[in-house]
Amino acid sequence: MSETAVQALAALRTFDTPSITNVVATYPQHPLCLGLYHPWHSHWYTDQTLRCMYPELGPVAGHAVTCVYGLPDPGYERLTFMDVIDALDASPKPSVLVLAQRFPPALAAKVGLAGGNMTAAVKAVGCVGVVSDGPSRDIDEIRPMGIQYLLTGVCAGHGPMAVQAVNVPVHVAGMDVAPGDIVHMDENGACRFPAGRLLDVLANVRALAEEEEARMAALQKARGAGEVRAIFGAPRPG
Repeated sequence: MSETAVQALAALRTFDTPSITNVVATYPQHPLCLGLYHPWHSHWYTDQTLRCMYPELGPVAGHAVTCVYGLPDPGYERLTFMDVIDALDASPKPSVLVLAQRFPPALAAKVGLAGGNMTAAVKAVGCVGVVSDGPSRDIDEIRPMGIQYLLTGVCAGHGPMAVQAVNVPVHVAGMDVAPGDIVHMDENGACRFPAGRLLDVLANVRALAEEEEARMAALQKARGAGEVRAIFGAPRPG
């Protein structure tokens, strides 16, 4: 990955995730929106089921590495957590681990999957965030590590579990992710976009931030509906 792209990922961390979604696909009629997906139907951002564990860390952005966890399967024992570590190690940096949890419904809310040891390991190979459609644990132990987490919740324990897939397309909390996608995440949720559009997203979100800053400054000085309409370019009724 070029130095310019590394700098771009760092720069994306100065913007919140809703701002990124605005230029990726949310406003297809806006000239600064890239229109990379259908805003409603393309599964490119997460839903309300996820909680941000460390909002004080702010936004995180990185290249997606994906994995799937579930119950052990005696007929398939080829993968281990070390395969996840190898995939993270091979990924461009920084990386975001997108962890799909595929457990039976009776167990899905009781899987304290990514604890302190796992988090310390993924951090060692360049991971800066984890997005998962299930719970994890060791929240206080992980907090000083500085890795952002989006989860459905927390619980104290778990039973036997196994890696079922590494670096395959996954669907997590309403978002489809392919290995290598850029994932941007903060306390609002996460979104993804192709790595090849990284510099475009950064340029447009910078321009949109300038546009919105000017609009907000004008709105704070506005007096009455007429001035508000003028700022938004809205016609008067009737």
